[in-house]
Amino acid sequence: MEAKPSSSSPSKFVDQLVVPGDVILDLSNMANQTLKLGGGLRQDGDSICVMKAGKLRFMKPNKYWVESSQKRYVPSAGDNVLGVVVDTKPENFLVDIKGPVLAFLPVLSFEGGTRRNIPKFEVGTLLYVRVINANTSMNPELSCMDANGKAAEYGVLKEGFMFESSTGLSRMLLSSPPHPVLEGLGKKLSFEIAVGINGRFWVNASQSSTVILVGNAIQKSESLSLVQQKIYLEKLLKSIQ
Repeated sequence: MEAKPSSSSPSKFVDQLVVPGDVILDLSNMANQTLKLGGGLRQDGDSICVMKAGKLRFMKPNKYWVESSQKRYVPSAGDNVLGVVVDTKPENFLVDIKGPVLAFLPVLSFEGGTRRNIPKFEVGTLLYVRVINANTSMNPELSCMDANGKAAEYGVLKEGFMFESSTGLSRMLLSSPPHPVLEGLGKKLSFEIAVGINGRFWVNASQSSTVILVGNAIQKSESLSLVQQKIYLEKLLKSIQ
């Protein structure tokens, strides 16, 4: 397969289809610049290469990744994900983040964490966590703290319901401008939502009917074009007036 020529800037490839073998960037032409590589990209010498087919995406200030509508999530450091506790060990919680292997959450990876106040999580507890270490030779490491050691938005997601999606839909829900269906429902209904880049999102509301409506609407939107999403949203909002 013939690779696309590289460039001193990957910007021309952003939002374009890329395939394994494509070289999107030649690092030898760059100086004093730092890039963050997400899923689907790897560094090979002075080249940034594509590992899976999809669209190259960019998030300010400096993160690039390849987006594809896959069910299996490939962990990447810096990702915010929804994880389910599947086991507890003396030093770690084992957490399912929808990846190839289980991730581990150290018992002290919480704001102010000490041996005297280790949290107690039952199997099945849903967590909003941050991936802090991920490579192919070890299980991903998680944390319930931001880069400053604060809990911020991380921790247990109580009540509500978790919905499954593709990783592509997760990224659309987190993108800017806002996802039209999510934005429209947010203006009409009162609910909370947490989106994990790993193909999961959680919805909570005072009424279970709202949780189901929002979750189902978001899942359905993935198969619709932007125009179809707007038509669907208009019909849906009329039905709940």
